[in-house]
Amino acid sequence: MSKVKQVTRKTFTIRDSGRSSDYITPSFGYGCLFNCTYCYMKRHLSDGLTIAKNTGEILTAVNNHSYFYANAEKPNQTHDTYMTYDISCNEDFALHAKYHAWEQIFEFFRTHPIAMATLATKTVPHRFLQYNPEGKVRIRFSLMPQSIADKLEPNTAKIIDRIKAIDTFIAAGYDVHINFSPVVVYEGWEQEYTDLFRLVNENVSEANKATVFSEVIFLTHNENKHYYNVENNLSGEELLWTPENQEEKTSQYGGKNLRYDHRKKKDYITTFKYLHSVEIPWNRIRYIF
Repeated sequence: MSKVKQVTRKTFTIRDSGRSSDYITPSFGYGCLFNCTYCYMKRHLSDGLTIAKNTGEILTAVNNHSYFYANAEKPNQTHDTYMTYDISCNEDFALHAKYHAWEQIFEFFRTHPIAMATLATKTVPHRFLQYNPEGKVRIRFSLMPQSIADKLEPNTAKIIDRIKAIDTFIAAGYDVHINFSPVVVYEGWEQEYTDLFRLVNENVSEANKATVFSEVIFLTHNENKHYYNVENNLSGEELLWTPENQEEKTSQYGGKNLRYDHRKKKDYITTFKYLHSVEIPWNRIRYIF
């Protein structure tokens, strides 16, 4: 049985975001074919992926929404001019691109006077290089130290390949940012993030450094996902489930989550920002939490 199903989306709710984007579109895809052990989507759909057949209806909803909110305050941290819509909140759109009418979606945003698209990914979507979105599609390459990526996000693109893709995709017409997410705290994390920052510094050209911003999101884990990982013998759970430095938080969508203790997290954020400022001061952090 195929893990990918075509469905007709019936809900066209556009949610506020305010962090990675101004808004989140209805789901072009829901689920993920990666198996990252920290993935919040796996709490809702543990296996498989649904792809919306009615792409045009979703784009119509985005178009109508953008004009209704056309007077939203700009600039803000998501973009100086355009209203930003995350098209990949509930999937890795770049990974699943072959199932999507992705060129139709990109063309909608490329020609739209108000809206632009943004998506985070843990792959390097070479097929996107055949299309020039003229800066109206932002790709946010997710980065973490390779040593823990091997455990927490198996079968994803190598971290160095994602970093080297930054210049390539900028040259192809994409707006490119970095997504340091999730930041996982473990023994030796400070040195490994220092090394990661140095890799970024060495592989992003001087010409592009002023345009590559970043977002930083520290780990939030989930009790149900923890038990799922243990029962299925998924790697790296000892990095994710550390109750000695975490506290419970009930999410706005329900469910018992664990995040770093707010007092310790304050120190972690201070450390991250310091190391980041030493190694890649040119990489402006849009937001960190």
